[in-house]
Amino acid sequence: MLARFHLALHVVDLDRARTFYGGLLGCREGRSTETWVDFDFFGHQISLHLGNPVRSTLTGRVGDCWVPMPHFGVILLWDDWQLLANRLEQADLKFLIAPQLRFAGQPGEQSMMFFEDPFGNAIEIKGFKTIEGLFAT
Repeated sequence: MLARFHLALHVVDLDRARTFYGGLLGCREGRSTETWVDFDFFGHQISLHLGNPVRSTLTGRVGDCWVPMPHFGVILLWDDWQLLANRLEQADLKFLIAPQLRFAGQPGEQSMMFFEDPFGNAIEIKGFKTIEGLFAT
């Protein structure tokens, strides 16, 4: 069974959320009201509600990187990851951790990038050559 996750986050401006998630990331908008909006986040549902976002800090150590905690994200196949990384770089998105290869030549080799939405919600996008690499040990 293929399961989908649902994540609800706070944002302070729904129009800016639409520009970022719908415009920049290319996520399809779903239902909405005057206080929240849903997006198809790469096949998963995120619900963005008006409120005060949780702040991330660089407290997670992965390899040689300190990564923002908490964060959320998605795993893409290599080519899709590269297309998104190129689009974000061309848009001059400010990265917390620029697109790069991590764990080269090791089990779990992956591309990754970290950035924040306009409200400080930290996002990680990973890329794997095959989905089997996700849990490789």
